[in-house]
Amino acid sequence: MIETIYFGTYTRRLSQGIYQADFDTETGQLSNLKLFAAEPSPTYLAFDQENHLYTVGSKDGQGGIAAYQTDGTLLNHLVTEGAPHCYVAVDEKRSLVYGANYHKGQVLVYKRKEDGSLELADTVQHSGHGPHKNQTSPHVHFTDLTPDQYLVTCDLGTDEVTTYDVNPEGKLNKIITYNCSPGAGARHLVFHNHYKIAYLICELNSTIEVLIYDGVGAFEKMQVISTLPEGFNDFNGTAAIRLSQDGKYLYASNRGHDSIVVYTILADGSLELLEFVPTNGKTPRDFILSPDQEFLIAVHQDSDNATVFKRNPETGRLAELSNDFHVPEAVCVTF
Repeated sequence: MIETIYFGTYTRRLSQGIYQADFDTETGQLSNLKLFAAEPSPTYLAFDQENHLYTVGSKDGQGGIAAYQTDGTLLNHLVTEGAPHCYVAVDEKRSLVYGANYHKGQVLVYKRKEDGSLELADTVQHSGHGPHKNQTSPHVHFTDLTPDQYLVTCDLGTDEVTTYDVNPEGKLNKIITYNCSPGAGARHLVFHNHYKIAYLICELNSTIEVLIYDGVGAFEKMQVISTLPEGFNDFNGTAAIRLSQDGKYLYASNRGHDSIVVYTILADGSLELLEFVPTNGKTPRDFILSPDQEFLIAVHQDSDNATVFKRNPETGRLAELSNDFHVPEAVCVTF
């Protein structure tokens, strides 16, 4: 069976925008790379259930978000002065789309129109800073939903995970804030599919904080575990974090160590290191598990290649199949 896989990229060197390719679910082979839509640095992608594509977007030197139809036709841009967003997520129940703006430290909410295009509903400005040199101002890096349908945000600049209530019109009301370790740099969050647990990946200190999720936006720390092997002291910044569908294994990417770290999820939701797997590329910013959970595909920002691993669903371990499929400046991958 052939699945279509999509790649978000930077367009600083070789890339022209959003790409798509064929993925063979029998062999794990990638093929037929082609440009889906020309867009300046579409670094994050999210589809809705009607297959509209929402992406980080830019136009005329301004930054924000863009909406596309399934055939690559542009629906609209919503941009303002300054840098574009870094994360996009869809809220099907409320027909909203959320955006995180790293450089401005903003949380943005958009209403979906009937045709899939967007209009701005609300903007929240974060404030504050952290002790790390990269934390001189707020840097919102993640805006997505909790299992109980609140909006949760990760701010790399302030070491805060802040949860908001969302009304039907897309207006935000702050509920509560969790503070991660000072200087950790909260980046992305993934919730376990049946435990009341969330996994917070922190970019600046290369850790994952295992959090008990008490509901209504409230988190409490249970465990902190490194994403790096003992003795590795060179530069590293974590990036993506993914959970297997069966809830047994957690995966995260290291940029610098250039690896995927794999954890076994124990009975209480805590993590135990399973293995480190080299990605054979430079700067693996994002990766995805295939819909059938049989493969993991990692993409590299600085070496312009995708690496495909065969995944053992029973043990969680990865075995590399290939690392030579060319994708320019890829920083996001999704089915």
